[in-house]
Amino acid sequence: MAQALPYHVKRPVTAVWGVLSNPYRLRNLLGRIVLYAVLVAGAILVTIPFIWLISSSLKPQAQLVAFPPIWIPKPILWENYPKALTALPFGRFILNTVIIATGATLGSLVSSSLGAFAFARLRWRFRDVVFFALLLTIMLPGQITMIPRFVLFSKMGWVNTYLPLIVPAWFASPFYVFLMRQFFMGLPSELDDAARIDGASVFGIYWRIMLPLSKPVLATVALFSVQHHWNAFIGPLIYLHDLDKFTAAIGLRYFVTDTQVHYSLQMAASAAFTIPIIVLFFVGQRYFIQGIVFSGVKG
Repeated sequence: MAQALPYHVKRPVTAVWGVLSNPYRLRNLLGRIVLYAVLVAGAILVTIPFIWLISSSLKPQAQLVAFPPIWIPKPILWENYPKALTALPFGRFILNTVIIATGATLGSLVSSSLGAFAFARLRWRFRDVVFFALLLTIMLPGQITMIPRFVLFSKMGWVNTYLPLIVPAWFASPFYVFLMRQFFMGLPSELDDAARIDGASVFGIYWRIMLPLSKPVLATVALFSVQHHWNAFIGPLIYLHDLDKFTAAIGLRYFVTDTQVHYSLQMAASAAFTIPIIVLFFVGQRYFIQGIVFSGVKG
């Protein structure tokens, strides 16, 4: 007589047999396996450039051009990081970048949220027409306005200052206005009616009702804006001339000389330059995902 299986063995066997004997559950299991395999493969594919960046930042210069590529440095040169960050005044470059990104992000949040509130919660003539015209400007390449803006800021005496990089953000971004408008339209209109009954003004509804409920989309816009201004290269290159005013993105270009490219130092500085954005994303990841999802609920 066959001996009965122990409970801790019998239970998994029974569960597996239940899945294999049910075509629907088997098909669902196979679908999940394929889905997870694709997601894992995609995650590995996306992570490879960052792994190569870290690996290259720890290599001797000769190993960067070796073929086949060397993934694990031999030896590991940790001193590449202090060399890269002290070869140029990167502390000053990072501070300049933080100043520009903070000022521009604050301006984007204030101006774009006001515009989005006007388009989403207020009723006025030609509102939809104006909003449609605003969306059309998203398709306008930035290169078209680059020269007129430089001429304008040059006549205003703003060249070689941070003003051309910060002040335009205080006049709203069409994409950010669109993103916030979609989120505001998803909030119940009864909130506005209740606030008006309590005597709230239009600005009071915006400040006390809309903004406190809009943390996800505000975090999303803030993350987009910080990332954009943190990595900006063309704007600072055009408007900033003094070394002590350069941003980190321009500083990375100085590792390329007329005769040599210091790849290992450039990779080390790039890795250090990228870490703050990665940390910021993981800190605000929950709000970022909510802002993207909820902004598409209602149009």
